[in-house]
Amino acid sequence: MKIAIYGSGGVGGFFGARLANAGNEVHFIARGAHLAAMRKNGLKVESGAGNLHVPKPNLHEDPAEIGPVDVVMYAVKLGDVESAAHKLKPLLHERTLVIPFQNGVESPEILARVIGKKHVLPGVAYIATGISAPGVVTHTGTMQRLQVGAGAVAFVAAAKAAGINIEQAEDIDRARWEKFVFLVGLSGVTTLTRKPVGVCRADPEIRATFQAAMTETWTLGRRRGVRLADDFIADRMKFVDGLHADMKTSMQHDLEAGKPIEAPWLCGAVARMSEESGLDAPVNRTIYAALKPYLRGR
Repeated sequence: MKIAIYGSGGVGGFFGARLANAGNEVHFIARGAHLAAMRKNGLKVESGAGNLHVPKPNLHEDPAEIGPVDVVMYAVKLGDVESAAHKLKPLLHERTLVIPFQNGVESPEILARVIGKKHVLPGVAYIATGISAPGVVTHTGTMQRLQVGAGAVAFVAAAKAAGINIEQAEDIDRARWEKFVFLVGLSGVTTLTRKPVGVCRADPEIRATFQAAMTETWTLGRRRGVRLADDFIADRMKFVDGLHADMKTSMQHDLEAGKPIEAPWLCGAVARMSEESGLDAPVNRTIYAALKPYLRGR
C-alpha cells in the first residue's frame, strides 16, 4: 500500500516504521530537528517489542510532494488538526482513507468538515511512545494496538502483515470514547504530578483522582449516547495496574520537553463538553486549570 504518515512522532513513527519495513510504500511527513535527523540517520525505533531501523525513509515536509495515497495515518498534535487538514488535498484520491490516531474524540468531525466525511475513518491507537531524540522513537513496554472502523480491509491486512496488533471495531465511537475516558484521567494525573504511571497508581490520593477524572468523562460519554459499559471504570482500574511502571503519557512527554500540551482537547475538553451537556466536571476542570500555564510550552 501507499501510506502517508502525517505526524511522524511517537505514534506515527512507530507504526510507520513497521509498515515500511514490511514492504509498503510509506511516506513520512515531519519537520524540524526530527526531520533533519531522519534525513541523516534514518528512522530508529527502540522498543521492547523489537528494535527497528528504516535507513532511508521517504521523508517530506510538504504533503504536496507525495501525491495521492491509499491511507493517511493522521497523527498530528490535536492543536494542529484543523490547520494540517487543509494540507491533505494533494494526498487524496476518490478512495483515500484518512484515519486519525489521536488522543481526543473531536478530530474525525473536524477532518470531515475540511475534506469530506467519505474520506474519514475514525481510529484508535494504544501505545506508549515518544521521540527520545531527533530521529529516534522510543516505545515503553510491548503494548501496541490499533482499532479502526469498518471499511479499511486492505489497511488492516497490511498492518497485520507488519506485526501490528489491529482490529476493526464493531462500534468505533465506543472504542474512541473508551480510550478517551482512560487517557483523560491518565494524562491528567501523570502530567500534573510529573510522575510515571507506577507512581500515580500506587499513591491512594493520586489513584482516586485518576478514577474520579475517568468517571466524569464516562458520565459525559453516556450523556452523549455512547454505549460505555457499566463496569468500564472498574475494568480500567484493573488495566492500569498491568501497565509498565515507567510509562508516561504523551502530554507528560510534551510538558517535560517544554512543548505545547494537549490539555484543551483532553481534560479541558471534558470540562467544556460537560458544561455544554449540563454536567459538572470539577476534577477535570481543576486539572486543566493547573496545567493552563503550560499550554503553549516554555
